[in-house]
Amino acid sequence: MGSNDYYKVLGLTKNATAEDIKKAYRKLALKFHPDKNPGNKEAEEKFKEISEAYAVLSDPQKKAQFDQFGSTGFHQRYSQEDIFRGFDFGDIFKDMGVGSDDIFSRIFGGGSQGGSGFRMRKQRGDNFSMELPVTFREAATGGEKRVSFLREGVREELSVKIPAGIANDAKLRIQGKGGSSRNGGTPGDLYLTVKVANDPVFTREDDDIIVERTISFSQAALGATIEVPTLEGNKRIKVPAGIQPGTKIRMKGFGIPHMGKSSKGDLFVKISVKVPENLSEPQRELIEKLAEAGI
Repeated sequence: MGSNDYYKVLGLTKNATAEDIKKAYRKLALKFHPDKNPGNKEAEEKFKEISEAYAVLSDPQKKAQFDQFGSTGFHQRYSQEDIFRGFDFGDIFKDMGVGSDDIFSRIFGGGSQGGSGFRMRKQRGDNFSMELPVTFREAATGGEKRVSFLREGVREELSVKIPAGIANDAKLRIQGKGGSSRNGGTPGDLYLTVKVANDPVFTREDDDIIVERTISFSQAALGATIEVPTLEGNKRIKVPAGIQPGTKIRMKGFGIPHMGKSSKGDLFVKISVKVPENLSEPQRELIEKLAEAGI
């Protein structure tokens, strides 16, 4: 078969499109398929010939090599095993009512002595993907979440473990919950893209948490003890006297868990100072005295 012009084998010219190549092969494969010509050695040889032609011309890389180097040059670069490696005839035969895997393993040797060693590679099923919405706290502390999804028309439910500290857009792989294989291979996987909802109190920066707290001018000037929300409940911290707006107070170990570790990031309390918009007369008098004192 090494000297064959694959286009002529399929009754085509070099200008044939991918659809032309597929149609030509389907027509000839139905005619010469061994299931339709039992015991006919000539038909089997013809079927092998057109199948080899289709395996090359339907693969863009192999076709380009064949077009560039011609039949002789192509076969110096590709053995028959190379030609069929990874090729799946299952797609083209699935709606034709004739065999694929068994017949190819048989007529191309299937690893028998003197054969080409060709075997149909079992194709994995398709991978599926979907989004998994979680709250800020679920992403930070981890846990389990029930997921419902359609798998090939059938609704399935499963429990998904969410690792503590998982980030937005991270992917979780659920093995074997993708599409089924068409030719006996393993099923694909389900990939869940984690979508972490915004939180009204907490903002995440890497594995740290930012919390904003507003204090009064007198608290900023004199110092104070204030209550701060954390993932472990409210905690009280001291604000030093003379703190400036925008300063961050660090609470070590109150942040997001580092993925796969027992340690955590930190929580930073960002301080804002509230300037009163409306002053009572006594308040105005006090502030005017502060101004006179240079404060």
